[in-house]
Amino acid sequence: MTRADIRELISAQLDNVLVDAEFPELPGYSRGKVRDNYDLPNGQRILVATDRQSAFDKILAAVPFKGQVLTQTARFWFEATRDIVPNHVIDHPDPNVLVARRLNMLPVEMVVRDYLTGSTSTSIWPMYEAGRRHMYGVTFADGLRKNEKLPQTIITPTTKAEQGDHDAPITPAEIVERGLLSREQWDAVSEAALAIFARGRDIAAQNGLILVDTKYEFGLDNDGRIVLADEIHTPDSSRYWRVDSYERHFAAGANPESLDKEFLRLWITERCDPYRDPIPEIPPETLVDFSARYVALFETVTGQPFTPPDLSQSIRDRVRNNLRAYVPYA
Repeated sequence: MTRADIRELISAQLDNVLVDAEFPELPGYSRGKVRDNYDLPNGQRILVATDRQSAFDKILAAVPFKGQVLTQTARFWFEATRDIVPNHVIDHPDPNVLVARRLNMLPVEMVVRDYLTGSTSTSIWPMYEAGRRHMYGVTFADGLRKNEKLPQTIITPTTKAEQGDHDAPITPAEIVERGLLSREQWDAVSEAALAIFARGRDIAAQNGLILVDTKYEFGLDNDGRIVLADEIHTPDSSRYWRVDSYERHFAAGANPESLDKEFLRLWITERCDPYRDPIPEIPPETLVDFSARYVALFETVTGQPFTPPDLSQSIRDRVRNNLRAYVPYA
């Protein structure tokens, strides 16, 4: 499909989006910002990626094909990194669905960064611009510019907030001192996070992209092993820039060409303070642009063409039908 074909397809599907996936026949329901989840009696967990779009800890809109792009992008990366650390994947019964092992999730998000950038309250650029030079246990030099490559890859961990609350910056020393992770656990997850990021950076570069930063979540299985969970290197959890235009944009002081959620974050911050003001309604053409970027990222980073699902039925009905095998005692 050409880019024009994809945009036309997205425009036609603005009302055919998966806003919720709450099915009463499935047990253990919980709702996240983007995913609706089910904890099954057999220790498995179903994660349904909806088309809900969140930013600044708020649900803003629904974006066509977003849930499918997230699930299939993460699927690619789980496969590409499984030799580094085990992950929670069991099955993909639907383009929007992941069936996984249920884990005891660790209470820290591992955010790995290669560039001085960002627009949220936990990003290092807004803090640096405000004059801070010591963040997350890392000391930054004076005179750095927005979107500049950092001298080395860093980890800027955050505590995991409840839905509607903000993640909070924390240092590695504080994580251990507060007992959130043991020293051995911190060493293991930080080593795994840096190795996964290095793999992602290399694969992205081969496909003309810069993996700018990302976040990882880990849990413990029944044997106490550290396991990669949630999502990996998706446009929701990561920033990607185009290699071929980065230097030009950086020299001009402009934001790089991105294929991720930052496009929408910047659209919002240009119009309001998202932490204080009401967020304006996002126009349809902006949602089309946003969806097209997500599809382009999937195709660019995986080398696979985006395949639209069967559109003869609603996404909700399709997902529900494909999950019938997981209904207890069905």
